[in-house]
Amino acid sequence: MSKTKPNQSLIMAVETSGRAGSVALATGSDILGEREFSGPMRHGAELFPAMAELLQASGSQARQIGEVYISVGPGSFTGLRIAVTFAKTMHLANKARIVAVPTLDVIASNVIDFTGPNPPAKERQRLGVVLDAKRGQFFVAVYEYDRDSAKFHKTLPESLMTADEFVGRFANSHEPIRLLGEGLVYYRDKFTAPGVELFDEEYWWPKASKVFELGRIKVLSSEFADPLSL
Repeated sequence: MSKTKPNQSLIMAVETSGRAGSVALATGSDILGEREFSGPMRHGAELFPAMAELLQASGSQARQIGEVYISVGPGSFTGLRIAVTFAKTMHLANKARIVAVPTLDVIASNVIDFTGPNPPAKERQRLGVVLDAKRGQFFVAVYEYDRDSAKFHKTLPESLMTADEFVGRFANSHEPIRLLGEGLVYYRDKFTAPGVELFDEEYWWPKASKVFELGRIKVLSSEFADPLSL
């Protein structure tokens, strides 16, 4: 890992919204390193040790953290509060600016690029992200490819619906929708229908590196979160 300068401002990106957690250290537009937690729901136990490991490997100190990007859900209440508490701590200690990134976008960015044009790909024209909201419901969002701009646009903002409602609305054998997200881990059978396909499971999980990528977009348009509203 590259070493930082003593007064170089750093960015910490945190993903603790779901079962898999991770943290990434960056400066400017470059990720210095990323650490994934050792197992599901290890956020509380491993966030600070992982952060300390990244700082040590880069020759940095916590006082250099000037921005914190966090995944803000939907997701695990406990996991989200861990990220928010960390961000507020850095704000109080360092006056670090906070960027809040929607988790559904973080997962979608595993397969599409929000930072620039995407190459035409017929099989990626429509995709949906699915998270378990419990009690038979799911948080969902849908993104569609626009050939004129060569970008994906969110055509269904974060919504709450049952699997039957989603399949009934979006399953189309002439224009398949491809799904990803943690909600498929236990409930993929509920979304099995003609016109519905699944991405490989390796793409279903949110990652801190993707939180960083989307956070940078928000920073460029000065979209910072109010610590008091988190």
